[in-house]
Amino acid sequence: MGDEEKLILSYLNENEVIEDSLPWSDGLKLDHKKVIGSVKSLSVDQYVLTENLSRSFYQLTEVGSEVVKNGSQEYLSFLAIREAGKLSIEDLQTKVGKDVAKVGMGNCMKNKWIKKDGSDLVPAVESAEDIIQKQLMSLNDLTEKEGKDLKKRKMVNFVTQKSLKIMKGPSFALERKKKAADITKEMLDSGAWMDTEFKPYNLLTFGESVGGGYLHPLLKVRAEFRKILMQMGFEEMPTNKWVESSFWNFDSLFQPQSHPARDAHDTFFIKDPAETVSVPADYYERVKTMHEKGGAGSIGYRYDFQKEEAYKNLLRTHTTAISSQMLYKLANQEGDFQPARYFSIDRVFRNETMDATHLCEFHQVEGLVADYDLSLGDLIGTIETFFKKIGITQLRFKPAFNPYTEPSMEIFGYHPILKKWTEIGNSGMFRPEMLRPMGLPENVRVIAWGLSLERPTMIKYKIDNIRDLFGHKVEMARTKTAPVCRFNTCLEEYVKTTRYGNENIFMAGVISDEVM
Repeated sequence: MGDEEKLILSYLNENEVIEDSLPWSDGLKLDHKKVIGSVKSLSVDQYVLTENLSRSFYQLTEVGSEVVKNGSQEYLSFLAIREAGKLSIEDLQTKVGKDVAKVGMGNCMKNKWIKKDGSDLVPAVESAEDIIQKQLMSLNDLTEKEGKDLKKRKMVNFVTQKSLKIMKGPSFALERKKKAADITKEMLDSGAWMDTEFKPYNLLTFGESVGGGYLHPLLKVRAEFRKILMQMGFEEMPTNKWVESSFWNFDSLFQPQSHPARDAHDTFFIKDPAETVSVPADYYERVKTMHEKGGAGSIGYRYDFQKEEAYKNLLRTHTTAISSQMLYKLANQEGDFQPARYFSIDRVFRNETMDATHLCEFHQVEGLVADYDLSLGDLIGTIETFFKKIGITQLRFKPAFNPYTEPSMEIFGYHPILKKWTEIGNSGMFRPEMLRPMGLPENVRVIAWGLSLERPTMIKYKIDNIRDLFGHKVEMARTKTAPVCRFNTCLEEYVKTTRYGNENIFMAGVISDEVM
């Protein structure tokens, strides 16, 4: 038991009540905060009962204390002018100081103690009473208006002082015995538990919240995108292999080996193992021929295709490396070709300069549909369906260039808050030069589109800097408190028929706000 507790219990044993803890603490030269802490501890076990007390009063500030000692700014300014007979503003500032003159001159004019005579200040009365000093010397007699005026001039502070009235409680005793919280082995062995007083147990209270993992905002948006794509009939591709060969990442996509994206300043190449073990031999030869000589109506790139370049290992720069492998398997599976819809949401890597909107790694959302006789209209319809399911109802498409799609389109969405069109993705139809070497039938077309996962997540959770979303600077509290991701979709939904080859497949669509 602390000294404060002993003194409190001893005093109450003799006097029954402590009327006010503050003067009582001051009289015994005790820290009032420690006394309050001891009282609250004693009240838990009902050794004492308390009653809240409070009183409010004005207290002098440093400026107010200076006025009490020397006089107010206006009174000092008046005395200086009366003593000199007349003073210019500059002379008054020199005599009493700039700060005193700045406040004092205006209040003197307001009180009609001084007046202007040309450019000089002269007394308007023979004498004046320093009312401000008088008010500060009797703070207990201040009116509400006087107190507000003095507080505005930073001469006083309004202070509320809290204390306690302390009385004996139902469990009062001169000496406090702490109750045991748990039964120990020693208590059971000695039998002391039978004479020990225990704290009461609240069997109805909830236990402490169980700590656990929390989904990162990216994973919350990823889960919502994944659900939407599966509702649209897409199948998820296996994208857990981050290291790919240049063959699958570039060559199979009909991207020339001289393309700038294949330089070290854009791509992370692997040192060990530096090369892949193998690629399908017959497919490799068909891809090589397409690059060197062309085919399917193309003349190719007309250069010497290098095996060493194709076998280089790298961190994949896009998940399209997986798309090409899935399409190759689709073309060479047993039985006839079957239409398919694939999607992936996973990490990709680029050797980029990091800033508020770019990192060396990010997440790519990609979807593709492979079927007979698909057209650009099918691509636009699929894209509109997906984006409207995440609440983006106004879309525009702009022609673009990609090495492995033709035609290619950039996707723009209208931002209602920024009131402007913003690029939100890329799309296109895979070129025949990419599809024919795989072995797909000639009239099979593949439409594809993609976007980053980070940009919609940053917009959804109002994050300005990508480094606050992903990486070592992320606040764990933000991850814990981020709400569940839900996207508002257009209310006017309808079912439209989209023709994929010889089949009629019904897709959930949304009425478009503008005709493309």
